[in-house]
Amino acid sequence: MAFEILLASAPPGRLFGVDAQTVIQALAHLINIGILAFIMARFLYKPVRNIMRKRTERIRGEIEQAEQEMAKATELKLRYEEKMQEIQKEREEILGEARKLAAETSRRLISEAKKEADSMKANATANVELEWGRAEAEMKTAIIEISSAMAEKLVALAITKETQDRLFEETMADLGGATWIS
Repeated sequence: MAFEILLASAPPGRLFGVDAQTVIQALAHLINIGILAFIMARFLYKPVRNIMRKRTERIRGEIEQAEQEMAKATELKLRYEEKMQEIQKEREEILGEARKLAAETSRRLISEAKKEADSMKANATANVELEWGRAEAEMKTAIIEISSAMAEKLVALAITKETQDRLFEETMADLGGATWIS
């Protein structure tokens, strides 16, 4: 129905209200658009397609180069980590050796200090014993001297001249029988 109204309202000699001139112009525009599309396809599409292909290849090349550089960087990182591990192992070995050397030096120094202390103790003990012996000898000598002095005083008081002469004679008689060895 609406279509019939549209046809009925169109002026006579026109289809859908479009005259022949408009149809010819529309066809000419379509032909022009077709020619223009052919020319553009012929002269612009291929160059643009070539430019796009080259651009795609360049981007692909850059991506490949970036991947190669990433692989190199990853390899360098792995080498760096390996070097760091080697350095860490070497550091641990050096520290272990230093600890062993320090412990050995410490033991040696302690041993030497103990030997020196024992030697000093032995010397001190020997000196004390020597001084003790000297002191005993001096005490004995002093006791003998005091005893002699006391005995002399006691004998001088208790022995008379006659007892003294008799003891002298007895001692001389005992010595007379003895032979002196020189």
